[in-house]
Amino acid sequence: MTADIVDGAERVLAGGEGIEIRWIMPEGFLELPFEADDLDELAEKIRELAERALPEADQEVQLQWAAMCAANYGDFIEAGLQYAGFVTTEVDGVRCTATVNVSLMDLDDRAGKNPAGFIASTLRHLELGQIEEVQLPCGPAVICVGSRSADIDGSLTQTGRTESVWTSFIQVHIPLINGTVLMLEMGTPTVEGWDVFSAMFAGVSKSIRLFDDQRAPLVMPG
Repeated sequence: MTADIVDGAERVLAGGEGIEIRWIMPEGFLELPFEADDLDELAEKIRELAERALPEADQEVQLQWAAMCAANYGDFIEAGLQYAGFVTTEVDGVRCTATVNVSLMDLDDRAGKNPAGFIASTLRHLELGQIEEVQLPCGPAVICVGSRSADIDGSLTQTGRTESVWTSFIQVHIPLINGTVLMLEMGTPTVEGWDVFSAMFAGVSKSIRLFDDQRAPLVMPG
């Protein structure tokens, strides 16, 4: 499964078994590379991304940032991550950042004929946040809004020590008819940017379109 950039804003993902997924990302997002012929090429692409992400930082900090990203690729693959982008902007004079990740995961065999309802029930049981079932243009979906704590490596903090940061997130889970779940997540550690980023992410979610192997539009049942 691969993710490609089309016309600068549209992203295309091969969702497996004849399903193609498209969505629109706003301008300004920097994206982690997932396509490379070998590890050396991937490392070079991550290094180039570090220069774009931290243009004012010295080379040592850029290399530390690149190394931290590279160290997470094993987790990315295990989690089924297909796309990862991030943006930094100012909101009311405050520098804010957000990430958007797109993953494909196997749908639980117990989901039955109402997979969206099953996903919603599972997320409520896990107490991950506020859960709501919605209807997107591409079909039924489940929204989860919550927060979690994550550790930031000391090489990237002002104190030089590992620090815990709370991240607020929105997840959109879309069950597909081929037995997989498309999951998009927006996360931000900056409270000041929440309204801007959540509105942006709502637009991204509503832009999702599905197509079959003949490029005909698909809408998931339910």
